[in-house]
Amino acid sequence: MSNALRAEFLKLRTTRTAPALIGLAAALTALIATIEAATAGTGSPMAIPSLSTPAGLRDALTSTGFALLAAAVLGTTSACGEFRLKTATDTYLDEPDRARVLAAKAITAAAAGLVLGLAAAATATGIALGFAAAKGYPLALPAGSILRFAAGATIGSGLLAAAGVGAGSLIRHQVGAIIGVFTWGFVIELIIGGTAGAAGGFLPYTAAATLAGVATGSGMPQVPRGVHPLPFAAATGVLIGVAILLAAAAALTTIQRDIS
Repeated sequence: MSNALRAEFLKLRTTRTAPALIGLAAALTALIATIEAATAGTGSPMAIPSLSTPAGLRDALTSTGFALLAAAVLGTTSACGEFRLKTATDTYLDEPDRARVLAAKAITAAAAGLVLGLAAAATATGIALGFAAAKGYPLALPAGSILRFAAGATIGSGLLAAAGVGAGSLIRHQVGAIIGVFTWGFVIELIIGGTAGAAGGFLPYTAAATLAGVATGSGMPQVPRGVHPLPFAAATGVLIGVAILLAAAAALTTIQRDIS
């Protein structure tokens, strides 16, 4: 297992995909947080409440929805890239135990996802608090809540990246997997979550977003209205379960297929 982990961390450090996605996630988070903080309390369409209110500051602090999806994309590309670049054969010759390779990919993707989530959370937090301070507003939320949102975005990103490895291993086609991630986040969860009521909190993106502090009816992608957010530990458990289920499904099916 240690050899497989070293190989996957080496791939992560020496390819441009992970740094590019981390940079993209931070940049998109900065753009969304800046727009939301600059227009907060103006009453314009789609504007969030004033940063002097707990709801407004919370919305600005939790502008990490795109980062969560970027983490899932990071995981899928980690798995699909082997098939797109035709390097899967070499990988499995070096480590014949394909389940071990899958586990190593999930662990390294989760580590990269944690970095991505931390970068996005730090970006959103810095911008939101910077705008609030510039306008002379007192801090509308306790420090513990702010730290919880940041921790939730970090953990959620790491676990979605791990889940993305399982999804990518099942789909194998990189473009299809990426499209699937965004379709799931922007369309499918919104539809299912809007009709499932309390059960909507168990959907993976919704669980990750609420873990990061996104309020129902808010976020980009939006968390469906009417969803009851799970407690922090329960949402974390849901994401761990999703990652394990996807990896197990891939281990029993697609990664056993001939790749020559």
